Amino acid sequence: MKSFRVVPQISCCETFQEFAEQFQIGDGDILVTNRRRYEKYVKPVGIMLPALFRADYGKGEPTDEMIDAMAKDMADYHPERIIAFGGGTIVDICKVLALDLPERSQMLFTGEAAPKKARELIIIPTTCGTGSEVTNVTIAELKSLHVKKGLAAEETYGDHAVLIPESLQDLPDYVFATSSIDALIHSLESFLSPKASPFSEMYSLQAMKMIMGGYKMILERGGNRAENRADLLEEFGLAAAYAGIAFGNAGCGAVHALSYSIGAAFHVPHGEANYQFFTEVFKTYMKRAPEGKIDRVNGVLAGILGCGRDAVYSEIEKVLDQLIARKPLREYGMRNRSMYSPTRLWRISRDCWPITTFRWIETRFTKYLRSCGNCAKMIGC
Repeated sequence: MKSFRVVPQISCCETFQEFAEQFQIGDGDILVTNRRRYEKYVKPVGIMLPALFRADYGKGEPTDEMIDAMAKDMADYHPERIIAFGGGTIVDICKVLALDLPERSQMLFTGEAAPKKARELIIIPTTCGTGSEVTNVTIAELKSLHVKKGLAAEETYGDHAVLIPESLQDLPDYVFATSSIDALIHSLESFLSPKASPFSEMYSLQAMKMIMGGYKMILERGGNRAENRADLLEEFGLAAAYAGIAFGNAGCGAVHALSYSIGAAFHVPHGEANYQFFTEVFKTYMKRAPEGKIDRVNGVLAGILGCGRDAVYSEIEKVLDQLIARKPLREYGMRNRSMYSPTRLWRISRDCWPITTFRWIETRFTKYLRSCGNCAKMIGC
């Protein structure tokens, strides 16, 4: 049986001002964001709202140490509702802060403590990629264990996801590229997943059309700059949510499985890590099952790119390389080809990412991962 659901409730507001009025922000609320967003969007609204600023708790992607420090400070306010106003790091942290927290947040990720919802959670994404606002997935690096682990439970869904186009205006070019590429991969992998349903496929296809179509317009206007995508931000925000709904129901695949390994081992940002493996994995899919579901995907993408189906992923590389340049894996610290073979990367990723069931990848794709030529070439180049 294949099922489909959309959680949480999704709302669209033009501005933060409109959001604040519609959701009656005030007493009992706490905001988690950064200072720049607070000054630009929150302060002008004139609401006195306690806030935790991410930069006060460290840099980079979420860690259990960040979560524990924020939880300690949050306890002083006794909030009934958390507003996560930020990118993937802030959203993932807030999904944990909304729970009844044990002595150490690490216990939730290792299974020593069961998640229990304690506070309402509103999520306002400020990137157009993770789709985290509509999924129950949260990821953190557990510092003492030297591993990334994930948590996915009914309790880690937000209660509301609010899409505000103006919150995407200040995205740096790099963050726009890596986050939207992540959303594109979500759409493609969820469509090919054995768990996909006709409903999730509909969201997957719409997301990939919107993202690839948007990329073409941006490049036709002169490249990945803020002024060239200003009128497309609402489209990209919606596409990220569509892709999030799709992979929240159907799951992801080998690209994500491989990316978690270098993300955990070499601290590579998630979207950038995904891009390293994306097109080569999909070229391998084509070799293994050219007449499967991927043929339908290739037909859609070929129509957008104006190329033949067999050239889709080479053409995608040309597009994406104009948005952000890929690095050789040696620049992240990889040195030994045998130590970081594709098979070993898969095993690392499996240990780092226990949330989604990737058994179907292991059984169907381990053989081709061993033969994925670009993985070996990138590691050894």
